[in-house]
Amino acid sequence: MSEQVPERKSQRQTGQQTQQQTGERSGQGPLHAVVVNDEEQYSTWWADRPLPAGWTATGFTGTKEECLAHIDEVWTDMRPKSLREAMGG
Repeated sequence: MSEQVPERKSQRQTGQQTQQQTGERSGQGPLHAVVVNDEEQYSTWWADRPLPAGWTATGFTGTKEECLAHIDEVWTDMRPKSLREAMGG
């Protein structure tokens, strides 16, 4: 029995979204945003999706790698805000 290979279809045939609609930059993948929660913990999120409850956009967007590099620069104390405050600093 031969294996069937799905036929390739064009963007128009499949109804795929364009890069602009998905928040992608040419050849760099989806656009991400740096987000932060109330405990001042950072993460990345897809820029074209609504933020989950409890998270706020910081204003930085880029590729996932760019966002992770930015987080490395700004998130210097990994302790949650409540722990820092409980420890007096």
